[in-house]
Amino acid sequence: MTKKKINRILLKLSGEALLGKEPFGVDPEILVYLAAEIKSIVDLDTQVGIVIGGGNIFRGEGLAQSGIDRVTGDQMGMLATIINALALQDALERQGLVARVMSALKVNEVCEDYIRRRAIRHLEKGRVTIFSAGTGNPYFTTDSAASLRAVEIEADLLIKATRVNGVFSQDPLKNDDALHFESISYDKFYFKQAACHGYYIYCYVQR
Repeated sequence: MTKKKINRILLKLSGEALLGKEPFGVDPEILVYLAAEIKSIVDLDTQVGIVIGGGNIFRGEGLAQSGIDRVTGDQMGMLATIINALALQDALERQGLVARVMSALKVNEVCEDYIRRRAIRHLEKGRVTIFSAGTGNPYFTTDSAASLRAVEIEADLLIKATRVNGVFSQDPLKNDDALHFESISYDKFYFKQAACHGYYIYCYVQR
């Protein structure tokens, strides 16, 4: 049986992936590495969309635990993703790629508003399209945004680059007894409601 060619992917990068050796912010060496890896995918004639997190700068949930209003904290986290997206765009352009940053929040002076049809057009033209500011709504993670954008742009594949190596029964970074699933169906995932992956991700990807 001939395998279907993957024409379009959505790559989810955590903000922590940009830390590298740095305790905070963005490691320039990591940016160069990631940009080169993404270029190798583009060179395969694959369209690439990216959703990036902001945990290397701010994480809304963590800020809320320190006393900051949750909605305000999430909005700060959204702005952090825009910072990361601009940094990644610059690194991609230095690799000779054409890249666009689109935001779910209006910041027209630095990047485009997210419009689905325009995003698809960018991808069709071979532009690496970076989606920032999550879904634009508080209480939704950037993982939820990644699954939503993947469905919206009709991606053939959603890849999450993270410190968690697979699907677990609970967050393995917080629970040593978390069980790792080698494979899992959508329905089984729904009933497990794995804490480290999010219920809304299931709802989007099931479609």
